[in-house]
Amino acid sequence: MTVPAFSDTHELVAHLRWLGTQPSVEGAFSELDHGLQTAAELRRTDPDDLELQVAGLVHDLAHPWDGAGQPRHAALGADAVRPVLGDRVAGLVEGHVAAKRYLVAVDHGYGDLLSPDSVATLRAQGGAMGADEVAAFAADPDVGAKVALRRADDRAKVEGLVVPGLDEWVEVLHAVADAHR
Repeated sequence: MTVPAFSDTHELVAHLRWLGTQPSVEGAFSELDHGLQTAAELRRTDPDDLELQVAGLVHDLAHPWDGAGQPRHAALGADAVRPVLGDRVAGLVEGHVAAKRYLVAVDHGYGDLLSPDSVATLRAQGGAMGADEVAAFAADPDVGAKVALRRADDRAKVEGLVVPGLDEWVEVLHAVADAHR
C-alpha cells in the first residue's frame, strides 16, 4: 500500500471525515471520534498549544494503513502530516507510541491504565523502553508534550462522549498549517 503525504488541509480534512466511517482499533467508536476526544482533552489541559491539540486530532490517522499490532502507524502518520502541519506536529504524532513505551518503563502504575488493545499493541511496538531509550526520550525537548498527548490518547476512548466535531477544528488546522508555511 502506498501511504499518502497530505499536500494541504483539504486532503487532510477529507481523510479525517473518512475516518469517521472507520471503527477505531478499540471498536466502540470511530477513529475520528477518538481523535476528536484526544484533541478536546488536550484543549482542556493545554489550551495554549494548538499544535499539540492538532497532533491529538490526527495522531492515529494512519491506523488503517498499518497492520496487526500497529507498529508503524505513528511513523506513517507523522510522514503523512509533516508537509502540511510541520515538523513539531509530525514529531508529536510520531512520539505518541514512544511515550507509551516510556511511561510503561518509568511509571509503574501506568500499564494498569492501558486499554486491552493498548496492552496488546505495546508488545508489537517494542514493549517498555530500556534504560538507554528512557534517557534519550527524557532528553527530548518536547517530552512533556509527547507525554501529554499519550495521556490524552489513553483518556480518549469513551463511547458516546460528546465533544466538538471536526468542523470546530478546521480553522485550527488551517491556522497550524499556515504557521508552518
